[in-house]
Amino acid sequence: MAMASIFSLTYVVAPVWMFVAVIYLIKSPFSQDAWLFALPVFLSMIIDPPQMPWILNHMAPVLDYFQYEDIMETSNDEIFDMVNNKKKRILFAATPHGVFSYGALCRAIAEPYEMKVLKTAVAPGVQYVPFVRNIVGIFGFVSASAASLKRNFRNEGIAGCVVLYVGGMAELFQSSRDEERLYLSKRKGFIKLALREGVEVFPVYFFGNTSALSILKGPLLTFLSRRLQISVTIIWGRFGLPIPRDDKIMCVIGRPLGIPHIENPSDADVNRWHSKYCSEVKRIFDKYKEKAPLYKNKELYIT
Repeated sequence: MAMASIFSLTYVVAPVWMFVAVIYLIKSPFSQDAWLFALPVFLSMIIDPPQMPWILNHMAPVLDYFQYEDIMETSNDEIFDMVNNKKKRILFAATPHGVFSYGALCRAIAEPYEMKVLKTAVAPGVQYVPFVRNIVGIFGFVSASAASLKRNFRNEGIAGCVVLYVGGMAELFQSSRDEERLYLSKRKGFIKLALREGVEVFPVYFFGNTSALSILKGPLLTFLSRRLQISVTIIWGRFGLPIPRDDKIMCVIGRPLGIPHIENPSDADVNRWHSKYCSEVKRIFDKYKEKAPLYKNKELYIT
């Protein structure tokens, strides 16, 4: 529980520490204590967080805490063959977002070491928030902008692939323990990018991402979060604290969509492959939800 809570606690501690540091410096700009208190914030902002996949090898207890299960419709060997021998790049189009993707954390811990160099695309705001950027940096991240993703696709092997949360910040505020709502209908840019770059798309579903933590919702919080590109809300889980619940988490990696390379895709091309992606997400949800106790009676809504 403690190991899993480090990540959610960072989301709570970071803004509080930043706020107190700013107030402290404003009230006592010449105080050595004030500058020492603010020093970790400045260091976090100016030092690029290194990707540290080796840390994940020491986090196996997290898998037991979440009763984690890996379901792969496409094996790691098939993925390696596609990337290393066929020289394809892969966009793992993941959903749902959740407050923090404990599904992705579990997958990163469980997957082969060769896969741990796989980076995650994050909202630009996450890259600049002290402490949060360092925690996310453990997994390795790139900006979710199209230009950044295109640069990443030029890398060799698994390092040229990326995980992208399609629903993004908007989906976060649809999270609920009672129903599963995905914000996908208007999210077509990743399909257009994949078509233009000839990148394969794999649907990935994280059962349990939306139930590990709850959030305070509201139009103002949604607006601020989307504008700032980082969640602005209150989170809680077990005991009313930012401790993730120990509901079962599953990661399902689906089959490749078979995306063709079309340098100038039409709207019809984009809509066709986007529709296929949404259909595959729905198929995965319906096929495997019985294996996750909290999901047995849930329905999936795509908005």
